[in-house]
Amino acid sequence: MKLVTTWFGVFIIEDDKVLEHMLFPKDAEQIASRMQAIQKGRILAEEEELATGKQLFVFDERLDMVGELLFDNPPFISPEDYDFSSQLLNRAMIIVGKDMVRTSGSPDQQILQAIRAMDDLDKTNNLLSERLHEWHEINFPELPKLVSEQDYVKLIAEHGDRETILANTKLDIPDSMGSDIEPEDGEAMKRMAINLISAVEARQTLEKFVQNRMEAFAPNTSHIAGPLIGARLISLAGGMERLAKMPTSTVQILGAEKAFFKHIKEKVKPPKHGIIFQNPLVHRAPYWQRGNIARALASKISMAVKVDHFGDRLIFEKLEKDLERKVAEIKKKYPEAPKKKKGQPSQNQGQRQGQGRPHKNKGNKGRGRDGQRGSGRRYDDRGKR
Repeated sequence: MKLVTTWFGVFIIEDDKVLEHMLFPKDAEQIASRMQAIQKGRILAEEEELATGKQLFVFDERLDMVGELLFDNPPFISPEDYDFSSQLLNRAMIIVGKDMVRTSGSPDQQILQAIRAMDDLDKTNNLLSERLHEWHEINFPELPKLVSEQDYVKLIAEHGDRETILANTKLDIPDSMGSDIEPEDGEAMKRMAINLISAVEARQTLEKFVQNRMEAFAPNTSHIAGPLIGARLISLAGGMERLAKMPTSTVQILGAEKAFFKHIKEKVKPPKHGIIFQNPLVHRAPYWQRGNIARALASKISMAVKVDHFGDRLIFEKLEKDLERKVAEIKKKYPEAPKKKKGQPSQNQGQRQGQGRPHKNKGNKGRGRDGQRGSGRRYDDRGKR
């Protein structure tokens, strides 16, 4: 026997004959609510009732606990045979569509968009910084060695060219290697530096917005993972609900998809952590403890996310204590690095997050994250070097 769910009801079919069925109410809102439940992967009450005590085949992975999955198209059942009109389906679909539009404005979607905007600003700020350095060093190549990055951009934004900077500061470079430029060139670089400062400030404003929204919307996740890491996990998962349904092993390597696929394709070591590497518990730990600590952290993050999404209570204090105890056990159990086997390559303690093994990328030597040569200056999650 086969279990078939349509938009208007649930049916038990054998040899193309309907043996049993339960029809949905002829109400657009009731039908829409069932369609939304199916989209979220839930089992309907009608499906549970008809499936009880029967050995069934099903056509939807959502129902794999109800019966054995068939990789085939379900048989067609005409709604007109049960007095359901296409107009009723249209009204239900409109309700579902409106709900999807409203959902797109939910807090987790706002956080997701803010994180993506921060990433875009990071790329923009790094490109602007590299371009400003390359341009201004034609006129004043000694300046980056004399001041910090923050003061460097500020000096250019306030004064522009070399002569004006030297005239308004205590810097003394009697014989600069830079070439002279026209006043309008200095003004152009000055405007560019002002734009860079504005972009950095916009990035910092977004970061504060994300931190505040995470603490209000997902307090448990924010405390366990950190507000920015929690927000990035939501962004990588595509939403809070999808993150809440992910297994711990997936949460652990979110952000290391390339390394994971390389592990599958080339049989290299699998990644031990993804974006959660940025958590101090992981990246400050010795390399031989990071995998176990990342697993423990991912487990507590998964619990926190589920409570934030499906529940409404604060459990982060208990989770923090459990995590501290687990980390202490790991450090006690693995106090020293494992002995290397003969012929085993040395461990690169500075390998990049999410990568199973270090590798050389000669083609990008001396290049920035975007592949362009630059000064190596980068703006991180604080908008600073």
